[in-house]
Amino acid sequence: MTTNTASAPQSVSKSPHRILTLKKTILTFGLISGTLSSVMMCGTVPFLRDLNHGNKGYYLGYTAIVLSFLLVFFGIRSYRDNISNGAITFGRAFTIGIGITLISCLFYVVTWEIIYFNFLHGFMDSYFAHQIQKAQSAPGTPEAIQAKVASIRHGQQLYENPFFNALYTFIEPFPVGLLITLISAAILRKKPQSHSASLAATA
Repeated sequence: MTTNTASAPQSVSKSPHRILTLKKTILTFGLISGTLSSVMMCGTVPFLRDLNHGNKGYYLGYTAIVLSFLLVFFGIRSYRDNISNGAITFGRAFTIGIGITLISCLFYVVTWEIIYFNFLHGFMDSYFAHQIQKAQSAPGTPEAIQAKVASIRHGQQLYENPFFNALYTFIEPFPVGLLITLISAAILRKKPQSHSASLAATA
């Protein structure tokens, strides 16, 4: 009975430390991922005009996004190996990963808002013009084509609103970060070693 009551406060005292280190891991790797995302965005922007919204632009952009989200994997692994004694649940790993993802996405959105409204305002006009031309050349009734064109133009107007622009921009990286978080949490999850097994290993 004495042993159990002595060990209980010990585990409770560790809880605030675990929470603090959890937040520190999320913040540290989130800031690194976000900074990397912002730097790569600034580095790829000069090439975007030449790519003219083609497939190469998508490949270039999403390659940069995936690279920045590799910090999700490293952040979860760092917490598991250095803080959690080599063990981590899927839920804890997911919490760390999604926290890093959200911070990185915030950097991504803020960077694009600054670049777009200060240096590339009107950059998306050619994209929307291409979409309108594509809709007008597609088969269908005049009413359906007109409705499609009106929808595209409405989307273009919304994109000029900083709030909706930020929402559209957030949608770009977040699904990638969510997917990498799920994969990383599944790969890195590890049950704590039982006391009997650890005794057998050290014997």
